[in-house]
Amino acid sequence: MQGNDFVHGFLHHSMSTKKIIFQLHKILGLATGIVVFLVALTGCCWAFKSEIEGLYSDYTTVSVQDTPVLPPSTARDLAKAIFPDKHVHGTLYGKANEAIEVVFYELEPEFYQSVFLNPYSGEVLHVKDHLSGFFAFVLKGHMRLWLPKAIGEQVVGISILLFVLIIVSGFFLWLPKKRKHLKQRMKFDWKATTRWKRKNFDLHAVIGFYVAALALVLSITGLVMSYGWFQNAVYTAVGGDKDVTFAIPKNESPTPKMAPATVPIDKVFEKVKQDYGTADSFEVHYPFSDTDAIYVEVTNTEGLFYNADFLYFDQYSLQELDGNTIYAKYADANISDKILRMNYDIHIGAIGGLFGKILAFTVSLLVASLPVTGTLLWYGRTYKKAKVN
Repeated sequence: MQGNDFVHGFLHHSMSTKKIIFQLHKILGLATGIVVFLVALTGCCWAFKSEIEGLYSDYTTVSVQDTPVLPPSTARDLAKAIFPDKHVHGTLYGKANEAIEVVFYELEPEFYQSVFLNPYSGEVLHVKDHLSGFFAFVLKGHMRLWLPKAIGEQVVGISILLFVLIIVSGFFLWLPKKRKHLKQRMKFDWKATTRWKRKNFDLHAVIGFYVAALALVLSITGLVMSYGWFQNAVYTAVGGDKDVTFAIPKNESPTPKMAPATVPIDKVFEKVKQDYGTADSFEVHYPFSDTDAIYVEVTNTEGLFYNADFLYFDQYSLQELDGNTIYAKYADANISDKILRMNYDIHIGAIGGLFGKILAFTVSLLVASLPVTGTLLWYGRTYKKAKVN
């Protein structure tokens, strides 16, 4: 008798736990549903941004000439004629047949535009506003639901944190009581007589099971970009011990009383161009002040960011300086550094090339369906109860 009492008590406790988890899953799902739906849907749209933009960005291609390309100082001066009062963030150099992109960026009030120049003649080919257009609209929705930045980013961040709990609780609810029912939970077993409520339940449960792991990856990589404390926690968990905050070092040599005869950034440009001739592109960043080093980001593989080389040069001695964070030369990065640096490429699927982007797109689209089918499940049960009463 005591044995039976124990079994009944255990089963009752297990059922009570499952009911609590179900209520948690339902409440969190209803509370965050619209946010998850919009974030996932905008994530789908962002997946192939570079490929889509490449279809109509003909201004980025130029005829190759047998003359030197414009140095950074000249490119900056030409572009400043368009935005004389704005801060030049950096100049991006690509292949010999690609236009130079001079990037203007200011945080408050936010200003983000690029001037594309012919690298040989200096002709202005195009001016692009990164804060307008379809993909700018998509990104604002993805990051902050088109709300004011301070509010929207918190709404999205908290909702994705709760979505992680929804994924975990959903997997627990998906597990069948008996092992023999496991295969049934993993496929759509529909017949002509299957009602739409059953089909909707299967769409929610089966799709939820198959996308759970990858949805968790997308959520966690998104949270790494949303919260500094979460980024630090992930980095520490994988054995990291460096500073994860990007920082440009200061010059080690004293600031001269007179300006150098030649522009230091142009000398750095020539050195990097010679040392990294096979790179996909590199962006030269102008120092913020007389004491800041010159920073150059070298992109070694098209479409990927994690294996870039971050270089820093004393703007007076031109000596290369050590980066004191995870953002240094890729060859010097350890496993923990590489994992964190891969975060963005994993989030958008670029880490897996075209297949990875297709996978990220598909998973995001399926995740967007879960709040819809979940809401219909809740509505069906609530309406049924109301009708019975």
